[in-house]
Amino acid sequence: MATDYDAPRKTDDELNEDSLEELKARRNDKSSGQVDIDETDQAEGFELPGADLSNEELSVHVLPRQQDEFTCSRCFLVHHRSQLAKEVGGLPVCSECAA
Repeated sequence: MATDYDAPRKTDDELNEDSLEELKARRNDKSSGQVDIDETDQAEGFELPGADLSNEELSVHVLPRQQDEFTCSRCFLVHHRSQLAKEVGGLPVCSECAA
């Protein structure tokens, strides 16, 4: 539970009153006894109208690694040479992984 440290603090009496009020509210709340339903389970059966993408193909043009680029040996992403921080064992490491 998140705590707001800027909020004014309550005394023990106020805390006891709050907790009693919360318990009374929960007793009257009929849905509090139900088990939470996972949202991903609900979303699996949900289908958008007209969203049949089974015959669609992705058309992405992939370029090979250029002369001024390198593949980081730690994150395996292709970066520009300006992001080369160091080489460890002859393998290039980008500035993000070296930090």
